[in-house]
Amino acid sequence: MLAWIAYLPLTWVHFAGAAVGWLAYALSPDYRRRVQENAALAGVAAADVRRAVAEAGRMSAEVPWLWFRPESRPLGKLVRWDSSPVVAAAVAAGRPLLFLTPHLGSFEVSARAYAERFGAQQPITVLYRPAKKAWLADIQATARQRPGMDVAPATLAGVRLMLRALKRGHSVGLLPDQVPPEGQGVWAPFFGRPAYTMTLAARLAQQTGAVLAVVWCERLPRGAGFVFHERPLGVSLPSLKDAGEAFDLQAASAINQAMEGLIREAPGQYLWGYNRYKPPRAAAPPTAPAPAAPPKVDA
Repeated sequence: MLAWIAYLPLTWVHFAGAAVGWLAYALSPDYRRRVQENAALAGVAAADVRRAVAEAGRMSAEVPWLWFRPESRPLGKLVRWDSSPVVAAAVAAGRPLLFLTPHLGSFEVSARAYAERFGAQQPITVLYRPAKKAWLADIQATARQRPGMDVAPATLAGVRLMLRALKRGHSVGLLPDQVPPEGQGVWAPFFGRPAYTMTLAARLAQQTGAVLAVVWCERLPRGAGFVFHERPLGVSLPSLKDAGEAFDLQAASAINQAMEGLIREAPGQYLWGYNRYKPPRAAAPPTAPAPAAPPKVDA
């Protein structure tokens, strides 16, 4: 059934996905509360929250559509690129690229689109968190493998793979708003509330001299495809001479600030249901302010 979805028109996939998004919102009180609380914390309008509920469903439906899409059917003209030259310039100069992509729009498509356009010249390795179920973990690893695109699990071995890739002049992609394992992050503000934030992104950039690029794939309405947006990070990271807790906190805060700015540009495509403020095991969060009153969003 999953493989069959890959052959459906994107319009159908997005239509069904929006229905699934609203169904999940209506049937899961915990998910609904998390969406509303996270969106309220960021000051998101009710209309954007409603859109985000449908977009989350579309994102879920895109996963099998993309994973099982055969190599003979590339994304091609379904992806348009904005006019920023960050990625093309770095590839032309042979400089390693570190992509930072929040849970915004179709982040799965962004890596695939890059691999199709630049992977033969400069491959990309994408960080992912393996599923707990073995059968799903196997699908995750194999379905994401494509020419010019490799994957690295969110483990110590995966970090070594990414470091080697950057040192070879390749590209690496990760989601900096993903909650890292215990001991691999610091508590840094994200929309005004402490969130356990990975230190990996900044350390990879500072140790390898990689070009930092913020990218995301905007999902266009009515199945029209996607727009690949790219830009420099836009904030300065501290120097490695300040290595240690000071460096980690300053760098994580700067990256969170950049992600906030990007998310505010398209709040209706952010995954507000993601449990961003979840503490890793045995890592108690600092005292946080009371959450804002969520906007009323009817199912």
